Amino acid sequence: MRKRKLGNSELELTTVGLGTWAIGGPWEYGWGPQSDRDSFEAIREAREQGINWIDTAAVYGCGHSEEVVGSALKELGWKPVVATKCGLLCDEQRRKVSCLDAASIKKECEDSLRRLKVEVIDLYQMHWPQPEEQLEEGWAAMAELVKEGKVRYIGASNFSVEQLEMVSKIHPVTSLQPPYSMFRRGIETSLLPYCRDSSIGIVAYSPMDRGLLTGKFTYEKLEQLAPDDNRRKHPLFSEPNFSHVQKCLSRLKPIAADNGISLAQLAIAWAIRDQAVTSAIVGARKSGQIGETAPAADMELSQADISQIETILKDFENSIEE
Repeated sequence: MRKRKLGNSELELTTVGLGTWAIGGPWEYGWGPQSDRDSFEAIREAREQGINWIDTAAVYGCGHSEEVVGSALKELGWKPVVATKCGLLCDEQRRKVSCLDAASIKKECEDSLRRLKVEVIDLYQMHWPQPEEQLEEGWAAMAELVKEGKVRYIGASNFSVEQLEMVSKIHPVTSLQPPYSMFRRGIETSLLPYCRDSSIGIVAYSPMDRGLLTGKFTYEKLEQLAPDDNRRKHPLFSEPNFSHVQKCLSRLKPIAADNGISLAQLAIAWAIRDQAVTSAIVGARKSGQIGETAPAADMELSQADISQIETILKDFENSIEE
């Protein structure tokens, strides 16, 4: 599988990484019930497909995602690049709480090391730059973890250009993890050019936009979402936007078919078409899912395809209601 260097680090990541948000199971921003055995099989399949890195977070399932990942890696004897995140915690009601004070960051790191069953975290990312008044304190604490040898590199997630500039004065930013997909292109305006010019690697999350870009999300499946599935709150999963999504997908499917690939593979190949995007994070909840999407890591779209997709996406953007 194709690899790209992550920013100025020594890490080389496959252009598709395994995302483990959903395998955390139920919590405030969960994706509904999840079988740990299914999660294990998804992780096993990621290794078989040649993926060399996994992304997780302390808050996913209130620590459960990290536990599942740690147990699976130990059972499989697999040592991929492990990336996790800090700065978001769960309260007693399993709701997220933001905290970036130094003591909290250091405790989170110790807890993540224990759950992941590793001695060092390859890439430690600040999940959200909130509360902003603690941003510099939190980043300095993460830099200290690098000095202590508990973390190899530190990265940011969901940051603005201004926030990246602020923390880079304290310690270099290795990576940025923003949302990026055909339906969420906000980073193209300023973040992507800034990261390219600053040698900050981009690892894009949600390249299939919560499953919408797989083309398998029907009206029937929409109705069957679990009550605690956070996607129920997303505007693209509600009318009239959901109908606009379906219309857009119907125009994208022939492009995928002409290339002999699935719609999901098209979405991922599009997300990594720019060399500034080191990798796209692709989630999987069971065996078979990552096997379908992982081959997109080695696919390259023609300029004609990219231009045609651009026209379709512009029409889609103009149809969406906020």
